[in-house]
Amino acid sequence: MALFAIADLHFAFSVDKPMDIFGENWKNHSEKIIASWKKYITEEDTVLLPGDLSWGMRIDEAAADLDVIYSLPGRKILLGGNHDYWWKSSSKLEARYPGMRFLKNNFDRYADWHICGTRGWLCPNDVQFTEQDKRIYEREQVRLRLSLDAAMRDGAEKIILMMHFPPMNDKQEDSAFTALFREYPVKKVIYGHLHGAASHKTAFEGKREGIDYALIAADYIAFCPRRIL
Repeated sequence: MALFAIADLHFAFSVDKPMDIFGENWKNHSEKIIASWKKYITEEDTVLLPGDLSWGMRIDEAAADLDVIYSLPGRKILLGGNHDYWWKSSSKLEARYPGMRFLKNNFDRYADWHICGTRGWLCPNDVQFTEQDKRIYEREQVRLRLSLDAAMRDGAEKIILMMHFPPMNDKQEDSAFTALFREYPVKKVIYGHLHGAASHKTAFEGKREGIDYALIAADYIAFCPRRIL
């Protein structure tokens, strides 16, 4: 039994959205992910999927992608990304895909770990941050605290935190998100969203104030789920 993670599947089995426009390495990326998944992950494993899962705009468009995810080995814990417009009701999604956990303002468990998370957003002082981003940034802090507080009420002693966006800006400065991490027993943080070598260079990986950070965007980890535990 092991815990894996991969973000930014960007599946598009029912819509025309080729990803190789972002680089030659994205050519046939869905097939690469599926092949690696089947090679390394068993039914006893759990996979964390923090966002940008499907290019579908509505659930009828995303269904083909979610069906593929559902068919792959292992238990899945999913988090929404900025492109997951099809995600409207977590309860309806969980009813449609029994055994898959759609995380929003809540938590899940893996062995003696609690899994929390929120989508996140651009952080202040990022080169792309604007005044319009401030409202979403503040709302995501509320959602993060809701998830963490729910885990604490369940007796959480160590937490793995999923985000879609990086929890820091492109200068790797602290944010309201990283400040929240320090209020709780967060031990590991995984995130995606960043694509391409230039963006990857802005990511923080490693340990900071006792917390391990890892970028697990699909193209960064060569379209192969990374073992977290």
